[in-house]
Amino acid sequence: MTVSLRPISTPPARDATWVAPVRAILGPTNTGKTHLALERMLAHASGVIGFPLRLLARENYERMVRLKGVRAVALITGEEKIIPPQARWFSCTVEAMPMDRPVDFVAVDEIQLCADPERGHIFTDRLLNARGLAETLFLGSDTIAPLLRTLVRGIEIETRPRLSNLTCSGHNRLSRLPPRSAIVAFSMAEVYAIAELIRRKRGGCAVVMGQLSPRTRNAQVALYQNREVDYLVATDAIGMGLNMDIHHVAFAGMAKFDGQRHRLLNAAEVAQIAGRAGRGARDGTFGTTGECPPFPEALVEAVEEHRFEPLSFLWWRNAVLDFATPAALHASLCVRPPTACLRPAEPAMDMQVLRAFMHDRAISSLASTPERTRLMWEVCQIPDFRKLGEDSHIRQCAQIFTLLVRQGRLPSDWLRTRLHGLEQTQGDIEALMQRLMGIRVWSYVAARTGWVEDAEEWQRHTRQLEDTLSDALHDRLTARFVDRRAASLARRLEEADGKPLLSAMNRLGEISVEGHAVGHMRGFTFVPDPEAARTDQALILRAARRAARGEIPRMVARFLQAADTELGLDLQSGALHWQDETIGQLRAGPSVLRPAIGVKDAEFLDAIQKEKIRQKLAAFVTTRIRHDLAPLFLAEEATAPYPALRGLIHRLMEHGGITPCPDRPHLPRAEAALLARLHIAYGLDTLFCTRLLKPHPMALRRLLLAVDLGQAMPDLPPAGAVSFALESPPTAAEKKAFLSLGWVCAGSYALRLDRAAAVSQEMITLGASGPRPVPDALASRLGVTKKKLPLVLTALGGRVQAPVMLPANQPGPPPPFMVLPAQAQKKQKKIHPFSHTAPGHGTLKSDSPFAVLARLKEHR
Repeated sequence: MTVSLRPISTPPARDATWVAPVRAILGPTNTGKTHLALERMLAHASGVIGFPLRLLARENYERMVRLKGVRAVALITGEEKIIPPQARWFSCTVEAMPMDRPVDFVAVDEIQLCADPERGHIFTDRLLNARGLAETLFLGSDTIAPLLRTLVRGIEIETRPRLSNLTCSGHNRLSRLPPRSAIVAFSMAEVYAIAELIRRKRGGCAVVMGQLSPRTRNAQVALYQNREVDYLVATDAIGMGLNMDIHHVAFAGMAKFDGQRHRLLNAAEVAQIAGRAGRGARDGTFGTTGECPPFPEALVEAVEEHRFEPLSFLWWRNAVLDFATPAALHASLCVRPPTACLRPAEPAMDMQVLRAFMHDRAISSLASTPERTRLMWEVCQIPDFRKLGEDSHIRQCAQIFTLLVRQGRLPSDWLRTRLHGLEQTQGDIEALMQRLMGIRVWSYVAARTGWVEDAEEWQRHTRQLEDTLSDALHDRLTARFVDRRAASLARRLEEADGKPLLSAMNRLGEISVEGHAVGHMRGFTFVPDPEAARTDQALILRAARRAARGEIPRMVARFLQAADTELGLDLQSGALHWQDETIGQLRAGPSVLRPAIGVKDAEFLDAIQKEKIRQKLAAFVTTRIRHDLAPLFLAEEATAPYPALRGLIHRLMEHGGITPCPDRPHLPRAEAALLARLHIAYGLDTLFCTRLLKPHPMALRRLLLAVDLGQAMPDLPPAGAVSFALESPPTAAEKKAFLSLGWVCAGSYALRLDRAAAVSQEMITLGASGPRPVPDALASRLGVTKKKLPLVLTALGGRVQAPVMLPANQPGPPPPFMVLPAQAQKKQKKIHPFSHTAPGHGTLKSDSPFAVLARLKEHR
């Protein structure tokens, strides 16, 4: 693009033999070349410097403004023009350099891009034709040095060494990369994937890509430079003059798409990108990461020693164009290079658009004069920022050219229609980037002299839209790839180097580290903040682990001093609670009444702390069992002096208060009476403690049996029930489980053991002297229907006979069911009354069962 500007005052006349020097400052990155060029330019009365990227032109424009003031400095890029009337120094993209403006100083940065397949011919044109009246300076890699000597007669070449060392550190995993690292990928998908991983592992990163606007790019760079994040994920765009505080550059790949094909990076390209590490006198490192294999030794040696193969040719396209007709223009563009070291440029997008116009008779016919042909070529040079395909770009260029020819300007209404929809700030990152690319096209169009109505207003409007979309894109990138809390914690963890972090826990158990809420304690277990992404929990745990060093000992101390009223036992699951949080679990132990205690795993507890917690919980559980099952333990103490009773109670303790006992125990009257006073009963071949059939002791026993047996136990009926209907006929194992809980399965019902045993004994007594009617109240006592009562009584071992039905015409109530005598009742031995001289007892007056029981009760 050619920009015509009002010339400044003519430089002082010089001797006719004097020739303005042309110099080249070559060398690797971090040699201070750009800094030197700006100093040289600002030392002259006027100057122009061309940069390879719009964002670099903008960055150095702002630097020059700070030094010389806004009125003296101009910015010219394809999409943006800021040209004060008295501007003396110009920061431009290489394409936008004003070639027809005489200035004292001209410089071109990254001149080795003459070998770039896409834009090389533009850099070559500047190399051959851009000259300052007093000084011309080319900056770049020394790979172009031989060709500079060939193409530019009398050029002075100065090679500068790198100010710091650049060494290869080999391959590192992404999670092991040091802080202040830049990870370089060569596709948008790779950039996003790596950025997501860095966010999960290290809290976040900044993202820099060539498609970003300068405003978005600068905002992302500020994230990194201000140390809000310690990592940068970028494309190879960072290789062009991006000066940041980067210590290490990690390559996630070794191949890139150069506009035509995928190919491996050469050593010079690797060095250009890796050279972003280490600035000034500080050394830098580079290497590979992720799926990228380590660099070959030869490449590493070349990069470290800055030895690269010189360029063998440069791309060239004729700049002296014939605008007589479109065909003449095309022919002049296809002129062969004048020397062997120049190669014809591959057809760029502008050439493709021109050829399409030439084949379209409606379009080519509009280029009827040299002026219109020149306009056609300017339209062809509109960049294809959108990358939606050649056909779409060609159609858009054709519309613009047609309107410019027929109406002389692009109407504001037409332009407003094209911008409609690009003003929206909703959507994801890809949608915003696509809109930004569309805005850039219209910014370019609005910046062309004489193309649009009210050009200044449209330039302002498109610039404002770009800024708005850039800010929205920056916000989306930050929201997606940066967790400020996690990044801050990661940085503090690195800086702390083992020292305790500032942390606090409030009375609700909420933990904050360095002012950031990271989660809360549930018991002795740390639970990350639910608002934190699942993938950030590893980082939060790192911070919490350090913070908990001081909190856990205090929590353990508070727990050990807590009253039993602060602890709880879940009778359904066996979980043990403190402050409504689970900290332990009942497990199978030596016996039913002596379960083991398992402390819930908590990564912050050490072995000693866990053992103290276990002992505290064990004492609580023991106290709870002895309290809720107190009648059983009272019986154990009261019968301790009596061997026969001790054996019975021991069996009862082993089974948790109910034990099968097929043979009825034969005891002296006094000992039998003692068991009765201790609420120990016998019935239905079962020995049991009647006090344990109350709802609360039964619920505890159910839990203890489930823990001891390692299996689920049947659900209990509502409190106060003496029976409940069974949903299906129970199996033998289910009958055994019900009986161990204190329920007897009889027919379709489960009856409470004490009530079932009493009714069974009553049936035996009732039928002993012959058939007797079944009492009317028996059904209500068992909680069953009268219709089901005979079946239930039969299931309990009784003999029930159906009545002989009266004739239908005979009045009166129906006859009752009859209880019959047992078929073969065992002869019961008579239980002898207590004797003071019973064998094995000696004189027991003071140690009688009643005296022992009285003393135990008095003691309690």
